[in-house]
Amino acid sequence: MSKEITPREQDYSQWYNDLVLKGDLADYSAVRGCMVIKPYGFTLWENMRDNLDKMFKDTGHVNAYFPLFIPKSFLSKEAAHVEGFAKECAVVTHYRLMNDPNGGGVVVDPEARLEEELIVRPTSETIIWNTYKGWIQSYRDLPILVNQWANVVRWEMRTRLFLRTAEFLWQEGHTAHATQEEAVEETVKMLNVYAQFAEEFMAMPVIKGVKSESERFAGAVDTYCIEALMQDGKALQAGTSHFLGQNFAKAFEVQFLNKENQLEYVWATSWGVSTRFVGALVMAHSDDQGLILPPRIAPLQVVIVPIYKGQEQKEQIDTKVNIIMKELKSLGISVKYDDNDNARPGWKFAEYEMKGVPVRLALGARDLQNNVVEVARRDTKEKTSVSLEGIAAYVQQLLQDIQTAMFEKAKAYRDEHITNADSWDEFVKILDEKGGFVFAHWDGTPETETEIKEKTKATVRCIPIDGSGVEDGACILSGKPSKQRVLFARAY
Repeated sequence: MSKEITPREQDYSQWYNDLVLKGDLADYSAVRGCMVIKPYGFTLWENMRDNLDKMFKDTGHVNAYFPLFIPKSFLSKEAAHVEGFAKECAVVTHYRLMNDPNGGGVVVDPEARLEEELIVRPTSETIIWNTYKGWIQSYRDLPILVNQWANVVRWEMRTRLFLRTAEFLWQEGHTAHATQEEAVEETVKMLNVYAQFAEEFMAMPVIKGVKSESERFAGAVDTYCIEALMQDGKALQAGTSHFLGQNFAKAFEVQFLNKENQLEYVWATSWGVSTRFVGALVMAHSDDQGLILPPRIAPLQVVIVPIYKGQEQKEQIDTKVNIIMKELKSLGISVKYDDNDNARPGWKFAEYEMKGVPVRLALGARDLQNNVVEVARRDTKEKTSVSLEGIAAYVQQLLQDIQTAMFEKAKAYRDEHITNADSWDEFVKILDEKGGFVFAHWDGTPETETEIKEKTKATVRCIPIDGSGVEDGACILSGKPSKQRVLFARAY
C-alpha cells in the first residue's frame, strides 16, 4: 500500500492528498470544492469534537443552534465584517424551481425571487447578535456563553481536502459580557483551551499569539491564534479567538442596564476551530507509509490480527482474543479484532499502518503456545514480543508513551525550525533553504507587511503573547525601529 503514496520529499502536496484519500478519511464530492468525510475520518472528527465539547462545557459554555441562512442586510451592519466576507458568500436568491416549458429540465422559477437575498452562513456573528438583542436587557442577563457546532460555507476557488473547502464543519463560540476585561479574559481563556487540546490530544505543539492588523478577523478588535508547523516547514493557523470589542453590539444595538442603571453596549468574543484540524493532524505527524494518529483521538487505538492455519487454531486464538478485548475495553481502549478471511495478515498489517492505528497486536498459534503476542507501534514501527499476562496494562501504558513521543517529536521539529533573522538576506535565505518560523523584527506597518508578503510569500503568523522576542531592533525590510520580533512563515 505504501507504494501507492507519493513520497513527501517528491511532492508534499500530493503526499497529503494520497494520505487523506487512501487513509479513508475523505473523498471528493460531485459539488466542486466540497468533500465527503468518510466514516473513519468522521470518527476522527467526532473524537476531536467530543473532547473539545467537554472542555467548553467545563469552562461554563452551553450549546445552541442558529439558522443557516442570514439576511443580506445583516452583513451590511458591520462594515469591516462585510468587507472581509463579501467575496466568499454564497447567496440564495429564489425559493422555488419549475419545469422548463421549453423542455430544458428544471429551472429557477423567475416568479419566486426572495424579497431579500439570504446568505448561506459564512460565520454567525450577525445572526447571533441580532438574536442577542432580544436576550439582553440587564447586567443580570450577562454573561452569555454560547457555542454552536455547525457547517459554514465560504466560496473558495482553490480548495484542498480538510484544509480549505467551500463547506466545512466547525464550532463557533459567541459570548457576551458586561465589561471589556471579562471579554478579553474570555478570549484568552478559549485560546488556551485550543492550545491545550492541540498539544494534549493532537500531540501538536502550537505557538499562541496575536494576529497583525491585516491578518485580523473581519470585525474584530484583536485576533488571538494558535499556529502550528507542518513537516514541510509551512505554518498552519489551527484555531482563532477574537475579541470583538463592542463592534457587533453597536451594529445591532445590543445594550444593557449596568449596576449603576446606565445603558452600555455589550462586549463580545467569538472563537472557532474547524475540520482543518484533521488536515493539520495528517501533516504534523504522518509518514510515507500512511497516517500516524495520536492515541487520544485515533478512531481505532488497537487492532488485533490473528495468524493461523485451520479452524482449530483459529478457535484457540479467538478464545484468547476475546479475553484480551474485554480487558482492553474495560480500560476504555477502542479495539478491533480483524479475523476477516478475505485478506492475508500482511495485507491487514499494511492497511492498518496506512490508517495510522497506533498499536497492532499479531497473535499466532505458536505465540499462543509461548504465551506471548507481537506488539507493533505505528509511530516508530518498533515490534516486540510481550507476555499475554498483563497485556492490557502494557498496551494502556504503550498508548500513553506513543502520545507523549509523538508530541515530543513534533515539538523538537518545531523548535529546530524557529530561526532568528537579523537582515533581509538572512530572512530570505532561511525561508528558501530551511523553512519554518522566522523570528524577525518588523516595523508594525501594514505596508511593510504587504511588501514582505509580495517579495517572499511569507506573512506575520503571530506576535507571541509569552513576551518572547521583546527587544529593540530594526525591521528586516524597512530598517525602521522595532520593539519586538514577530513570527513570519509561509503558510497554508
